Amino acid sequence: MPHRIYVAGEWVPASGGTAIQVVNPATEEAFDEVPRGGAKDVARAVEAAAAALPAWSARPAAERAELCAAVAAALRTRSEELASMIVDELGMPLPLARLIQVGSPIRTFASMPELAAGLGFEERVGGSVVYRDPIGVVGAITPWNYPLHQIAAKVAPALTAGCTVVLKPSEVTPLNAFVLADVLHEAGFPPGVFNLVSGTGPEAGEALAAHPLVDMISFTGSTRAGRRVAELAAAGVKRTALELGGKSANVLLDDLDDAGFEDAVRKGVGACYLNSGQTCSALTRLLVPRERLPEAERFAAEEALTYTTGDPRDPGTRLGPLVSAAQRERVRDHLRAAAEDGATILTGGPDAPEGLERGFYVRPTVLTGVTPESRIAQEEIFGPVLVVLPYDGEDEAVRIANGTAYGLAAGVRAADPERAHRVARRLRAGQIRVNDGAHNPLAPFGGFKQSGYGREYGRFGLEEFLTTTSVQL
Repeated sequence: MPHRIYVAGEWVPASGGTAIQVVNPATEEAFDEVPRGGAKDVARAVEAAAAALPAWSARPAAERAELCAAVAAALRTRSEELASMIVDELGMPLPLARLIQVGSPIRTFASMPELAAGLGFEERVGGSVVYRDPIGVVGAITPWNYPLHQIAAKVAPALTAGCTVVLKPSEVTPLNAFVLADVLHEAGFPPGVFNLVSGTGPEAGEALAAHPLVDMISFTGSTRAGRRVAELAAAGVKRTALELGGKSANVLLDDLDDAGFEDAVRKGVGACYLNSGQTCSALTRLLVPRERLPEAERFAAEEALTYTTGDPRDPGTRLGPLVSAAQRERVRDHLRAAAEDGATILTGGPDAPEGLERGFYVRPTVLTGVTPESRIAQEEIFGPVLVVLPYDGEDEAVRIANGTAYGLAAGVRAADPERAHRVARRLRAGQIRVNDGAHNPLAPFGGFKQSGYGREYGRFGLEEFLTTTSVQL
């Protein structure tokens, strides 16, 4: 399967005949390849999706949702295969890959029947009937850091809404998408309802965003790439949903006692380092009262040293490699520039971890001694790099937290829950964690400002793929 694309219910060769190698980031060795699809392949897939749209959108939403639930059941039977595959593609430690990279997509597909049942697709408004209809053909362009998770967040609600889909997965971590296509095929989705074209962003991705038969583009990735997608989509007046970068703040308020403060700092390191820091919503800026800065620096550095870096299949590993050589060098360049700008490296740094000269590894790093306006405190790094920033008073904490171009996520920790909630409401971010609030997969996820627009997950994610039609009676 990985050597063909999936179009109109069949596995077919890509037009160009060339391939993209898939590299294991822990070994730096290519272990598989996928087709390098281009504009011709995208056009075939889009045309198949457009042809399938009338019949698929006419099926009852409950039937569409039940097919998605069947996908969840099939993914469970292949969960170990998928977890192992994503470890090889991405480098996330195996236990986390099982829990997040595979468990979350299963939950997303499984939730569709309940979501569809709770969403009104028709209502009476005065003398009119208002229908909620599928937007049409959806182009889904997904990232490498949570590959199957982000695919499911787009594909499951789009299909349930009655849309047809052309998926362009990341060329860095594409193999899991081929397993999903096989599962959708076996589940009985009609030909053309779901299509898969692998390829690069500038080739397949741009062709998908620009195609005139595509009604909506749902994109997750960098802010730079998101701007390009929006530009191409705008020429065709397409709807877009963009989930982009982040530089999220974790605000520790001054009413925490000693034990609570230490716990918050140590958990804050984990909130930054998940997936080796390759998480758009990672809490990468730790904001602490100025008088507690020395404590925060000490606790953060100590905690960072517990994040053992190594083979993602080793049970003792907490941090795997970064996904690619390019990503590793990007993070190292940020660390070198920060040191030149006067930052203090409390632990970590740009050098390779001891004993790990092979593999795209970066040391878990904690930085201090920088201003909120510095490059290292403003730009998304996408690696295991935490910046500790002091503040004077609650108002300044809010100003610093809101003082970047991004607004994807944030965290607030306080002894007084009401105060924490009050501060959270002052932050311009799409998802805010208060006092270690548990992740809710049904709550909306998305950002403000350069972090994009549109929401994913739960009924909010389903609604993104619907439009309204009013019939005046």
